[in-house]
Amino acid sequence: MSGLNAVLIEPFAAYGFMRTALVGLAALALANGPIGTLLLMRRMSLVGDVLSHAVMPGAAFGFALAGYSLLALSAGGVVTGLAVAALSSLVTRDAAQRQDVHLAVFYLLSLAAGVLLVTARGSNIDLMHVLFGTILAVGMPTLVLMALLTSISVLILAAVYRPIVVEAFDPGFLQAMSGGSGTYRLVFLALVVLDLVAGFQAFGTLLAVGPLLLPAAAARCWTRRVFPAMALSAGLGLAAGYVGLLLSYFLNLPSGPAIVLVAGALYLVSLLAARYQPELARPPGVPA
Repeated sequence: MSGLNAVLIEPFAAYGFMRTALVGLAALALANGPIGTLLLMRRMSLVGDVLSHAVMPGAAFGFALAGYSLLALSAGGVVTGLAVAALSSLVTRDAAQRQDVHLAVFYLLSLAAGVLLVTARGSNIDLMHVLFGTILAVGMPTLVLMALLTSISVLILAAVYRPIVVEAFDPGFLQAMSGGSGTYRLVFLALVVLDLVAGFQAFGTLLAVGPLLLPAAAARCWTRRVFPAMALSAGLGLAAGYVGLLLSYFLNLPSGPAIVLVAGALYLVSLLAARYQPELARPPGVPA
């Protein structure tokens, strides 16, 4: 029992930075669970990947102006993320047949602009920090910001949960009933951006989409009902964070990639397990 305690609890009991990282990952998991589930239901995983890179130019611009200013990095990321979200919505509406091309352009331009801005002001170490983040270096101000952004995201989603879920299944019906289908899409994309900006503090722009999508993909292997998938996704995200931190601590691995790899492993295990549940292959039914 003492050996198990030394492995599972001692790292968090002994080091404050491990506890802070775990609390931050818990905040992210609670928001990423529902947002990631809805992102996959709407078949917008590519949009999520593009938005994660859209955060980078704004964060890089904030870095160029103010260095490692938490407010500047976050505000810049939110601004450019929302701008690309609006462009993505226009692309979907006006040129759906070429949506993948436009999103690929957004992806490449955002990444290239962000790299140029960071390298113009900082060093390769600064670039690595922006690209990959450092969850173990998260301090109390960053933790408060992450909790604030994820709380806002969850509260807004709770307020507009029903129309956003209905729009994911049948946007034509929602448009006919309320005429606000496009508005709810933009609201949802704004929530994705908020989650990605919160995740950027810990995972950087390249990995922030991993904790958003991978637990949700694993949860969808177990259930097609909306609310259970959201709850399971949040739980799997927290489990991946916990195990990833332990692997990082004991094996001296980079924490962000370790957590994303654990989340990927959970998805692969879930995918194999789903082969023994044929009912999961049926299309999802009415949203819960």
